[in-house]
Amino acid sequence: MEADEFMEFGQGGTMEELVGKLGEAASGETVSFDDILDAIGDTSFLPVLMVPALLVVSPLSGIPLFSTVCGLTIAFVAGQMVIGRTRLWLPEAVTRRRIHGRKAREAIGRLGGLARWLDRHATGHGSWAMRRPIRKGCEIACLVCGLAMPFLELVPFSSSILGLSVLLFAVAMLARDALFMSMGALLMATALSLPFYAISAVAAAAAS
Repeated sequence: MEADEFMEFGQGGTMEELVGKLGEAASGETVSFDDILDAIGDTSFLPVLMVPALLVVSPLSGIPLFSTVCGLTIAFVAGQMVIGRTRLWLPEAVTRRRIHGRKAREAIGRLGGLARWLDRHATGHGSWAMRRPIRKGCEIACLVCGLAMPFLELVPFSSSILGLSVLLFAVAMLARDALFMSMGALLMATALSLPFYAISAVAAAAAS
């Protein structure tokens, strides 16, 4: 993924640089979403959408209610994309949520490899397919993933899988890459099916 593709959405760098900015934002004793938005800028929707998706993929997802906050942030951003808002708004209850800076830096530090992989492989596969109706479908899928996270927080790995799905959808829209869109859809279906497998397993154990 080239830097000019990020610049189209107001972000002057690659995914790896975005992760670097997250690390810089977490340099203090504590960090809030407000601090992170100040670091990356809140004028472009896709980079802001990527931030909670990246964070929920990280080990920070193990913090109680952290996945819920990330999911609601994703839902707010994606919902505004769906309805075509040109200016982003997030509630203070979400943006003022604070976490320990050291934990945030350690978790963000583990995202470098993922960021480099995304930069290297998001090269516009099937860009002809990423037209407006498909893009709108990606935005709706991100909204569904965000809304589902608070309900699936108790299901192991589901929030991180949904976060990765949102990240893939965002990269697909940014780089016009239909392959990443397909990967995001597959992960989304996998995460949303986990509760049904868990319920089935519990029911089978109770019946035996």
